[in-house]
Amino acid sequence: MSTKVISLLICLFTLHMLAAGSVTGCKIGIYELKKGDFFVKITNYGARIISVFLPDKNGKIDDVVLGYDNINEYMNETRYFGALLGRVVNRIGGAQFTLNGTVYKLVPNEGNNAIHGGPKGFSFVVFKVSEYVQDGPCPYITLTYHSADREEGFPGDVLVSVTYALKDPYKLSVEFKAKSVNKASPINLSHHPYWNLGGHSSGDVLSQVVQIFASHITPVDEQLIPTGEITPIKNTPYDFLKPRKVKSRIDKVQIGYDRNYVLDSNEKMKHVAIVHDEKSGRVMDIRATAPCVHFYTANWIIDVKGKGGYVYQPHSALSLETQGYPDAVNHPNFASTIVNPGKTYAHSALYTFSIKKY
Repeated sequence: MSTKVISLLICLFTLHMLAAGSVTGCKIGIYELKKGDFFVKITNYGARIISVFLPDKNGKIDDVVLGYDNINEYMNETRYFGALLGRVVNRIGGAQFTLNGTVYKLVPNEGNNAIHGGPKGFSFVVFKVSEYVQDGPCPYITLTYHSADREEGFPGDVLVSVTYALKDPYKLSVEFKAKSVNKASPINLSHHPYWNLGGHSSGDVLSQVVQIFASHITPVDEQLIPTGEITPIKNTPYDFLKPRKVKSRIDKVQIGYDRNYVLDSNEKMKHVAIVHDEKSGRVMDIRATAPCVHFYTANWIIDVKGKGGYVYQPHSALSLETQGYPDAVNHPNFASTIVNPGKTYAHSALYTFSIKKY
């Protein structure tokens, strides 16, 4: 495809977004979505969720995601607080892959491997605010980004968008889309809120109850690169098919949980997980169209000064990153994450929050 055609497609994409709503350009800002006592704060720097405010069983409103007080701190961090992850979430072994006979060498940013799209992945770029409705029946924001050919080593131009929307009752919808313009490319988007349903400054999440609707994981080597196996978790510390506290078997998995789970459901919108904080009464139910979810218990959050000066420590949050199979480009037995020219990648996640008062 010629450079002229590529430019035309990108222009048409931008014009479509302009027609849909006001565009603020690429200035970094913070945007609030509000629906009663449920409100979310987003920044277009890395398309990050930086706050989610919810009432507890006593009506007290807390921010239930970890983060920082100002945008500058997000620019220098390496923990991906609230960030959109891409072009490919998780790790790519050896920071390279072969596609259609061509070897693509990526920019390594975790030893010899690439993680979350590389050192300048989507978490560290400025998205354009294409649509923004702050309140009303369905507050939402759409953020867009043009990822250029060979950005961080990946092939082809890709047009990316993410829409965050608040829906009744207490629902946060996330819709990822990415169009491959001119070359086949791996695309596997997710995001990385660090959830603590007790409140971001309430301590650890070890007593929170988790249920993950998955019977298998993808084991990893010592560098956390998938081996290519898909193994059952029955009677292992990774088994969360029945609700149980995070701490119940965490001592059996070294420093904490950090594994990709293969979801059981074959439905388009799969039941992913339920998290319950008994002290606050808050419950988070996650559903998504992705085949997998990565469960991580903030093992490497050590002495991190966060919001209000609170210092975050290991296990101060948990992440449930819905995604395609990790390192699928190097494992033909995993479901492919390749998106061909002219095709669009789509991945939706829905977070439903509620209260248990008993």
